[in-house]
Formats: sequence, structure tokens, C-alpha cells
Amino acid sequence: MERRRDRSALAAQLAVVPAVALGGGLGSVTRYGVERLWPVTGAEFPWPVPLINATGCLAMGVLMTLLKERFPGAPKSLGPLLGTGFLGGFTTFSHFADDVRVLAGNGEPGLAVGDVVLTSFLAIAAVLLGILGTREVLRGRRPEEA
Repeated sequence: MERRRDRSALAAQLAVVPAVALGGGLGSVTRYGVERLWPVTGAEFPWPVPLINATGCLAMGVLMTLLKERFPGAPKSLGPLLGTGFLGGFTTFSHFADDVRVLAGNGEPGLAVGDVVLTSFLAIAAVLLGILGTREVLRGRRPEEA
């Protein structure tokens, strides 16, 4: 009986994989497009990546709050499709880390540290803003009235 339950749980998890793959592909292509619209060199601050990551974190806060608090009955694959998939592909920790490496390697340690501090702050602030702002909207109030 235990084996059957394990297989059933595994099958349910595997059913989500195509949604994550589809969302991840679309999110990555979207990020690539944004980066092509705003190219940067290794000696200047890489503004697109922190802004992409902050935008993705804001969207993740909104999305997960909506799915949990407003649409708890939404299809189980929606969170993995949009959250893990699209927003996971859209945001990028690896590119952020590589930008820091490039800045430091190009003799710009101040910009490298600034990238780490700014990206970390923006990401945390954005996800919190997404969560708290969405909760306020769901309560019927605008965030500035809180």
C-alpha cells in the first residue's frame, strides 16, 4: 500500500514538470528579450538584471498571494507554471552572480558590491511589496490607505 502511495505522489509531481518547463522556457526568452533591448558592457552597472529580478520578485509576491488567498481552488499546475516556471526563468541568480564576477574582474569592485546590495534589497523589498500590496487590494483598500 505504501508503495502505491509513493508512486501516486511521484506521478502527481511528474505531471507538473511540463508546466514548469513551458513556463521556464517562456520566462527565459522574455528575460533574454529584455536584456537585448538594454545591453550593457562589463564595465558599467548591469541595470537590466537587478530590475528584472526585482520585477520577478514583485510578481512572485502578487502571484503566490493571489493563489493562496484569492484563488485557492486554482489548478495545481498554475503556481508551478507561472511561479517556478515563468518567473523562475525570467529572474536570474546565475546572471546576477556572473555580472558581479565581471564587474569585479574588470576592476570595478565598488560596482560589484553595489550590485549585490542593490539586487538583494530590491528583491526582498519587491516580494514584500507584492505580498502586502496584494493583501491590501484584496481587502478592498488601496495600499496608501493602510
